[in-house]
Amino acid sequence: MAPLKIPKPGLRKLSTAANLSNLLPTGTVLAFQALMPSFTNNGSCITSHKVLTSSAIISFSLVCFISSFTDSFIAGGKLYYGIATPKGLHIFNKNKNDDAADDVNDNNKVPNEREGGNRVQRIEEGLINRVYDEKEILAKYRLQFIDFVHAFCSWLVFMVYALCSSDVLKCFYPHPSNNVNVLMMNLPLAVGGAVSFLFMLFPTIRRGIGYADKEAQKQ
Repeated sequence: MAPLKIPKPGLRKLSTAANLSNLLPTGTVLAFQALMPSFTNNGSCITSHKVLTSSAIISFSLVCFISSFTDSFIAGGKLYYGIATPKGLHIFNKNKNDDAADDVNDNNKVPNEREGGNRVQRIEEGLINRVYDEKEILAKYRLQFIDFVHAFCSWLVFMVYALCSSDVLKCFYPHPSNNVNVLMMNLPLAVGGAVSFLFMLFPTIRRGIGYADKEAQKQ
């Protein structure tokens, strides 16, 4: 089975704007906005509404956190997704049919009498080297400390946004004071600005699940 030809992560550079849209939980926020009016009953909550709302906040926040560890690449015309681990990238959607057909056919040819076992030996050595190259490249996608920084920041941005949204605030804190109103109004701006600045200083080269990059599709 021929291994995937994986592009090296060092060759992938994302613009600042692309980094921000990738790291900040934009898609999760849109889904959260669509569900909250129903889950909170537009802010008029009973116990069941509070349970649903709390479950949604926890679930979406975990998605924001975990998505920071996902990555993707193009190989053989197919988009592959995986999650970073201490040893490298663990691919989700790889199967036996994803191998290059020409390589498989060449490697499975029966050697003729003149070539004998030499051809078999060359094929086996080539396969071993290519498998080693694949593992070596995937290892470059391994988990790094900056991934945890991005994950925590993405989680923080979403939690601040969720807890400061009007429906959630009315559900759990129906009669806030003026000071609380001012804090909840300005806290998302402050946290969002600080996290965005941090992402610009420490950009990521990961393309997480759901990230749309036309240039990457052409690699």
